[in-house]
Amino acid sequence: MDSTTQLTALRTGLTTPMRTSGTPVHASGPPSPPEPGEIARTGPLVYDPADPSGSLHLRASRVLNGNWTGTSTVPSRGLYPHQWSWDSAFIAIGLRHLSPLRAQTELETLLGAQWADGRVPHIVFNPSVPLDAYFPSPDFWRSSTAGRAAGAPRTVQTSGIVQPPVHALAVWLVHRADPGLSRARSFLSRMYPRLAAWHRYLLHRRDLGGGGLACVVHPWEQGMDNSPCWDAPLSRVTPAPARSFRRADLDHGAPEDRPTDLDYGRYVRLATDYRDRGYADGGGEFAVEDPAFNALLIASEHALACIAQELGAAGTARHARAERLTAALVERLWDPAEGMFFCRDERSEENGGRGALIPERSVAGLLPLILPALPRDIAATLVRTAGGPHFGLGGATRLAPSYDLTGEAFDPHRYWRGPAWFNTNWLLERGLRLHGEHGRADGLRAALLDTAGESGFAEYVDPYTGEACGALGFSWTAALTLDLLHEPSGAAPVVSPAGHDALIDTAHSTAGQRAFAFETGAKGGDRG
Repeated sequence: MDSTTQLTALRTGLTTPMRTSGTPVHASGPPSPPEPGEIARTGPLVYDPADPSGSLHLRASRVLNGNWTGTSTVPSRGLYPHQWSWDSAFIAIGLRHLSPLRAQTELETLLGAQWADGRVPHIVFNPSVPLDAYFPSPDFWRSSTAGRAAGAPRTVQTSGIVQPPVHALAVWLVHRADPGLSRARSFLSRMYPRLAAWHRYLLHRRDLGGGGLACVVHPWEQGMDNSPCWDAPLSRVTPAPARSFRRADLDHGAPEDRPTDLDYGRYVRLATDYRDRGYADGGGEFAVEDPAFNALLIASEHALACIAQELGAAGTARHARAERLTAALVERLWDPAEGMFFCRDERSEENGGRGALIPERSVAGLLPLILPALPRDIAATLVRTAGGPHFGLGGATRLAPSYDLTGEAFDPHRYWRGPAWFNTNWLLERGLRLHGEHGRADGLRAALLDTAGESGFAEYVDPYTGEACGALGFSWTAALTLDLLHEPSGAAPVVSPAGHDALIDTAHSTAGQRAFAFETGAKGGDRG
């Protein structure tokens, strides 16, 4: 147990999340009726932007208001009616600009469902939602029984797998939106032990390759469910029979935009086997080191260091760990000949069974650009790759696609096999800015805002045309739009101790902190 965990473990655990109350307050009077295709909007929202930037800010806030349940935010009302892990982290990053209290509650609700072994489940189920509204449902995962040995909570039903660890980053940014509120509610001191346990789980239980990086044991864990990166590892998995499950996602989305039935059969088989092993790590057919998952873990480790410092402990060891993980990421997943990072299949029989890189170009291979200790030459190469023929950023495409434009598996509409997603492009915008590519970052920011508004805050879009795909009124699209609209005017490029250009709010920086790409000077709205 490190010093800050010792410091905070003496305090009480998570409190019951606080509900906001009252009538929505809007800058331009009462809200207008929903636009065609929007879901019904109910629930409280504080709306107090410094600059509403036309109607985009108001429209984004309405999406988040409509998807709010009272203690968390669903990604979309129809297709995703529960709380998702990395969605909630991105949602909180945007919510902090509207209501820091609601942003804190979002994260408290999620981390309140953490397992005793440290894992943060990828879904927290809402018991009021019918079982047939989403598959896999709670009766598939059986968390309270199958997960008993791993310490699954008894009072809430969850899935048994995880999603990318964006949470410490989100907690730190939400704290920064209103430090007074955060301190009054002991937000950081309650979150820190849970975040530290989450990182320990990933760094110890999930280091299946022995090289220091975390592995995902299911494609859903990495977040990019049907990426072509998984095709080779999944080919070894015998699919579950089609008659053994019913896909609820096809009730809300076009089949040509969703994963195939064969993909789904393999997802179900992997999840079933993991469940039947009591969610014990290390024995499954699928184990992949992913560059995006690990880059987000590293960024969150930097954030956890900042949280430790805020609580009065030294963050030096965590910053140093983040830099060691960055070095491991480069050593294990960087391909200098191809100019990007690749996934590593730890179950591959190549290389004498020691694992092998998967030669598929995914946007995940660009996302280590968010890391402040990334070597300069690698950062510069990633920028060139992003703007080259495989991703076309700033040229052929409006937004960076999820997969190689020239790849045989590219499909501009099928989920993570080509469409552009707002969270990955938001991360790229942050990474470009971190490494001094302000012109490219400004161009991507403008394209993100235009596309979000024109698409109705779509789940994902055609990377060439911006045509909306998937669910409309998607929460993280709206939330990250708000974050981009609150881009600080007073932020200035500085040099971090590691020697890398970074965009931070210099008024809040301290001598011991590493600059990292997500710092802004924006303040939140009302505390309600």
